[in-house]
Amino acid sequence: RKAKCSVVTTYCGHGIGTLFHTAPTIPHYAGNKAKGKLEVGHIFTIEPMINLGTSSDLTWPDKWTSVTADGKRSSQFEHTMLVTENGVELLTARPGQPTDRMVPWDP
Repeated sequence: RKAKCSVVTTYCGHGIGTLFHTAPTIPHYAGNKAKGKLEVGHIFTIEPMINLGTSSDLTWPDKWTSVTADGKRSSQFEHTMLVTENGVELLTARPGQPTDRMVPWDP
């Protein structure tokens, strides 16, 4: 909010199991009503979409492409995480990066 950015609330992270997109739903925004508890062995994604303008989005006719309703820039990323005894393991860490936390991207 301080940077005048918003987060799309249409999409959420999700669990990964025998089905690719499965419970639990992992919202990426404050004030969500998600319930549940992650336990050791659970695998889930976080994949927020951060926008320079409105949080409202539109989906193109291809039913895959999502754009901001106001046409401003948006960025989306995804990470997959495993709940461990000591916290989480970042399964999608870049080579040479730590797996116990996300680090800022430095090109």
